[in-house]
Amino acid sequence: MSIYAIADLHLSFASPKPMNIFGDNWTNHELKIKESWMNTVKAEDLVLLPGDFSWAMSLDETLEDFKYLSSMPGKKIMLKGNHDYWWNSLKKLNDYMKKNNFKDISFLYNNAYEFEGKIIAGTRGWVLISKEEEDKKIVNRELLRLELSITEGIKEYGEDKEIIVCMHYPPTNKTLLENSNFIKVMQKYNVKKCIYGHLHGESHSEAIEGNVGGIELKLVSADYVNFKLIKIA
Repeated sequence: MSIYAIADLHLSFASPKPMNIFGDNWTNHELKIKESWMNTVKAEDLVLLPGDFSWAMSLDETLEDFKYLSSMPGKKIMLKGNHDYWWNSLKKLNDYMKKNNFKDISFLYNNAYEFEGKIIAGTRGWVLISKEEEDKKIVNRELLRLELSITEGIKEYGEDKEIIVCMHYPPTNKTLLENSNFIKVMQKYNVKKCIYGHLHGESHSEAIEGNVGGIELKLVSADYVNFKLIKIA
């Protein structure tokens, strides 16, 4: 059983929203993703989706997007992105999945999951360098949520398991590197792997990948990985 990842599906089946403002490579991107998914993922595998799943503004508008997702093999764990305006309380999200018989989709939101001896934890994150007090407050809240997710996973599944962290925003940047507080939280709990999304087009140049402070970072935004699912474990 394997773990795959891809972020930023940016689906919009209910109200089509072209993504080619980020480049012609986004044309029919949902078909490219599905082709890769069907050729890669097996029913017993897990797919991590760290944010920006749907352009929908309300949960009811996501129905066709979730039908697309549920039609493909594997278990799915989703994280909130900055454009997931449809995101709601965990209870309402789970109730919506149950109502529509989407049995293979779970949500990472102040909680954690276990898969094949690995703990899946994470949080959305936020803009790391800003003079705005509101941004600083959001970052501090996201740091607390990350630590809560990790500690919930350790409490429920044990201290001896590898921890994979999912974030939507990058956990660090070229200025901060190991000095990012998100990196420091992950180091505190011996996290060895972190995936993230959010960066598109020209912003790919801002990506930090590889070993940072003992943590292997990987950008998995859809256009960065050429709309192919990436195996991470």
